[in-house]
Amino acid sequence: MTPSALADVQQARSATPVRVAVAGTGYWGVNHVRAFAALKGAQLVAVVEPNEAARQKALGLAPAARGLATLEEALAAPDIDALVLATPAVLHAQQALAVLAAGKHVFVEKPMALSIADAEALVAAAAVAKRTFMVGHLMVHHPVMRKLDEMIRDGSIGEIYYVYATRVNLGRVRKDENALWSFGPHDISMILHLFGMVPDRVSAQGHGYLQKGVQDVVFVNLDFPDGRMAHIQLSWLDPRKERRITIVGSRRMVEFDDAHPTEKLRIYDKGYDRPPEFTEFAQYLTIRQGDIHIPRVDTTEPLGLECRHFIQCITDGTEPLTGVREGLAVVRVLAAAQRSLDAGGTPFLL
Repeated sequence: MTPSALADVQQARSATPVRVAVAGTGYWGVNHVRAFAALKGAQLVAVVEPNEAARQKALGLAPAARGLATLEEALAAPDIDALVLATPAVLHAQQALAVLAAGKHVFVEKPMALSIADAEALVAAAAVAKRTFMVGHLMVHHPVMRKLDEMIRDGSIGEIYYVYATRVNLGRVRKDENALWSFGPHDISMILHLFGMVPDRVSAQGHGYLQKGVQDVVFVNLDFPDGRMAHIQLSWLDPRKERRITIVGSRRMVEFDDAHPTEKLRIYDKGYDRPPEFTEFAQYLTIRQGDIHIPRVDTTEPLGLECRHFIQCITDGTEPLTGVREGLAVVRVLAAAQRSLDAGGTPFLL
């Protein structure tokens, strides 16, 4: 195909809205309904929800869509190009495979699978289906993460030494997943994205204080091949709501505080300087106490950006920022952390 013919095809695709159905309209899925109903370039044609009351509530946000009771109805519908799976995590892998088999694009919420075997099966199926496959690692699409990407590229942070993250609150207690699988994908996906690699050793410790066998507090340690490390604290049993990740670099230290209403990014011009020449060891490292900079960052809703990215990838045929292989990497880390949890904190190699 000539470049001009390819351009004509891409222009035709961009002029035709991607017809989307959202499956699952619970606590988080209803937000997908709202986002896709308002998204330019997409047409929300159906809402899939077995619960009649929840389905009608979601349709109130998308009056032009029709309600469906089962996923099978959506898979068979010729006017649906893509499925968004905001269903329980235990269903993700099975349903995503079914969507690919039906020849449709898929956006599956995190985690995309609960086992490495299921995640690998999705990677293989996506390669065969040649459809857009995106995983809902929301925080990677956050405007602050885009700013951090820019700072890493231009060297503002310098060499990243280590990262630590806190994701805690006194919130909704889950029965079907622990704090690791519920909260962990957010911070793990961000850390893997920032480091540009996966860890080679994972350890985790936790405890279920509210429900036996369901850890409501988990501490995860990630060790990377190049010597860097990361630490994550996860819990829904904590007096404060914190959504914070701190990056310590050779030039600057950066704090991303998603719970703060306005000051989500703080850049600390602090660290140690190494002068080119010195005569005494005490002169070798000098503390630099610089300014704290709070830049203005785009406040666009991350979910809206994530949904737009999904549609753009379908239209352009490009690979999503959080595609199936990124989803597999996160599941590998989660599975290793779960093994460590079950073994009382013993580290496991990836």
